[in-house]
Amino acid sequence: MSRILIHGGRLIDPAQSIDATLDLAIAEGHVVAVGNAADFQADQHIDARGLVVCPGFIDLCARLREPGLEHKADIVSETRAAVSGGITTLICPPDTNPVVDEPAVVEMIRRHAAAAGLVRVLPLGALTRGLRGEQLAEMAALQQAGCIGVSNAWQPFANTLVLRRALEYAATFDLRVFINPLDAALAAEGCVHDGRVATRLGLPGIPAAAESAALAHILEVIRELGVRVHFNTLSCARSVTLLRQARVDGLQVSADVSAHQLHLDEQQLGRFDSLLHLRPPVRTVTDRDALRQALADGVIHALCSDHQPHEPDAKADSFAATEPGISTLETLLGLGLTLVNEGVLSLAELVARLSYGPAQVLGLPLGQLTPGSSADVCVFAPDQSAPVDLGHWHSRGRNSPFGGWTLPGQVQYTLLAGRVVFSRL
Repeated sequence: MSRILIHGGRLIDPAQSIDATLDLAIAEGHVVAVGNAADFQADQHIDARGLVVCPGFIDLCARLREPGLEHKADIVSETRAAVSGGITTLICPPDTNPVVDEPAVVEMIRRHAAAAGLVRVLPLGALTRGLRGEQLAEMAALQQAGCIGVSNAWQPFANTLVLRRALEYAATFDLRVFINPLDAALAAEGCVHDGRVATRLGLPGIPAAAESAALAHILEVIRELGVRVHFNTLSCARSVTLLRQARVDGLQVSADVSAHQLHLDEQQLGRFDSLLHLRPPVRTVTDRDALRQALADGVIHALCSDHQPHEPDAKADSFAATEPGISTLETLLGLGLTLVNEGVLSLAELVARLSYGPAQVLGLPLGQLTPGSSADVCVFAPDQSAPVDLGHWHSRGRNSPFGGWTLPGQVQYTLLAGRVVFSRL
């Protein structure tokens, strides 16, 4: 491997509370020095003057659509999109086709990701067989095959007893459980936030209580069991209140929020734009602001993409008949930096929510630039802005409402384990 010296950049490493102009020396795939590296003999020099140097980003929720949904996207295309946005680790939910409930599926995903060679892809295994919410999956076998955690994605559990047993079983193997809190009966056939805009548009709504009631229910089960749970893609203010209290009470819970939830709200649904058909739906300005505050406070640990690429036909029907989701890997950094420009987060806090925070959720020694750690690095220009040009995206999913927006932040280099996997220059 090349010996690389990244010099002259503003190095931000939340794990070490570093935010200063420092050099970064890399050899054999690892960080070997942070600071003055004048004596370091490098094969490659990267001039980072005027740029930010930070740990590669860790995305806790991104669907790559492979296996089984390759008409939407695949591992090669989406990992290319990821590295162009500074992302070096992706966590993938198990709702593929077939579902990730057998070791063979895990091994296939890992093999294809290794062949692409761009991003560290860590799949989640299914909590229940076929995600049907009835019988527990073979979690031990999934863990041995390489699953970082388990999830039932958006599929409900048959009853609370199944949920309890699933949490107990996962805890036995020290597996992290990822949960999308949703009361399926309350959500019913809804497609937007249940409020005045939904009523005016005549669209079936999903009340905020569909999330918060499910979250409260799960928190009570966790309280009795003492297990660790991570909540994916929270969307409403009440969920933030419940999470905040759970943390005060000492429960081992964490959460993330998708970047688009911090910029969109129900008022933008007025044109029946199917690109805004999401799950969970965009909600009120009050909800959006509560999520922003929770991210700033650290109550929400991580900012994720919740990447859901679709083929054009998936968004071509009437609003309620289209498939939910946004393609978001290539706007994650830009939307995050917009929060910085708006005074919601400092730049160091944003880097923490994109790197060290997610790494702590996973319990992995990533998201940091300490000597000896894997040299997963993002080098970006925070002040360079550009319009979002969907026609030139690496992702095959062009289903984004941010097309035409001008967002800050241009990634110049992405390194995975000391290897340059993306260069804009």
